[in-house]
Amino acid sequence: MDLNKQMSERVPQAAEGRLAVAVRLPVRIVVLVLVVPVRLLWDALVAGGTLLNRAVLRPLGRGLAVLGRVLVVTPLNWCARWIVVPLGRGTLWTLKGLWSGCAWLLRVLVAVPAKWLYGAVLTPLGHGLARAADGAGVGLLWLLRVLVVVPVSWLWTWVLAPVGKAVGYVVVKGARGIGIGLYWTLRVLLYYPALGLWRWLLAPLGRGLAVVGREVADAVGHAWRIAGRISRAVGRFLGGLLRLLLVGPAVRFYRAVCVPVGHAVRDTLWRPAARLAREAGRATRQALGTVRDTARQTRADIRRAFSGARRERVAVAVPATAREPVSGPAAGPLAGPARVGAPGDGRYGDPLAPAPASVPVPRPVPLSGPGEGVPGGAVAGGPRGTGSGPREPGGDPRRTLGSSTTALTKD
Repeated sequence: MDLNKQMSERVPQAAEGRLAVAVRLPVRIVVLVLVVPVRLLWDALVAGGTLLNRAVLRPLGRGLAVLGRVLVVTPLNWCARWIVVPLGRGTLWTLKGLWSGCAWLLRVLVAVPAKWLYGAVLTPLGHGLARAADGAGVGLLWLLRVLVVVPVSWLWTWVLAPVGKAVGYVVVKGARGIGIGLYWTLRVLLYYPALGLWRWLLAPLGRGLAVVGREVADAVGHAWRIAGRISRAVGRFLGGLLRLLLVGPAVRFYRAVCVPVGHAVRDTLWRPAARLAREAGRATRQALGTVRDTARQTRADIRRAFSGARRERVAVAVPATAREPVSGPAAGPLAGPARVGAPGDGRYGDPLAPAPASVPVPRPVPLSGPGEGVPGGAVAGGPRGTGSGPREPGGDPRRTLGSSTTALTKD
């Protein structure tokens, strides 16, 4: 405690006086008896308020904040963004249009006629009236000076000023004498009695009350600090008692009973149940995946049955006799240009020998499905859509419709 330190810092006992020394100890005892219950109640209220703030008010405030944000702020933001702002913009555009129209109407119907009226009528009329007013004003000023200003100046100089000075001198002297008499009367009847009352009664009484008040304030401070220590000791005693009677048995019961029972329930009930639930979920997901794949394949088969297979690149087998273009009158529409070659074999401008007329021109035919005949396409020369037509003898199966050595594309 800082009682000795604070007492040493105080002024000496001779300067304090006997009243302070006589009042200090009884006042401190009485104040301590009165302050200790107040401090205990105050500490209990502080602890309860702290617990209430942590356990109730803060979670309640967070919940109310979230609820207000969900129920108030978000709808207001949505309303402002999608209703108020577009409506305000539309209203602003409408008002701008109306203002532009009104401004144009005012300019055409009011401003232009008013400007013409001012420039053509009012300005010349005002100039004329101003000249006439100038002449009339000069005459009126001369009449006012002769009839009013000159007589008033003579009256003020020779009549009113002397009379006013005499009256003022008399009034000032009389007021000064009356003021001196009132001053001495009030000084004798009020000032001297009040001075004696203050000097011999109120000042000593005030100094005594100041000493008593200072001692009471110091006693309240000391008592508040001592009551704080007492309250802390009582709180520690109650806390230890609560921990001994409630917390310790509860902890031992939790460790000795609840933990083994919880572990047993977890090992015998929850974990097998969770394992069965995971296995059931996994089997359900696999069954749903199988059903999904089956439904997707069924839809694909139905779509293929109604709309046909997708068009893909087809492989074409070309016969050996149709690899070179034919020319001449019997070549038909597929006759190629004349080739130039060595003398004697038709390569110097002589046309090549035409292909036999009985050889058909192959064309690609789509197969009924992938994996039949030529992979990914159809063979040439077979029935349409069957994919089972005979291949031409001597044909290269690797020749395709896009190859540059076929009978249809070779140049």
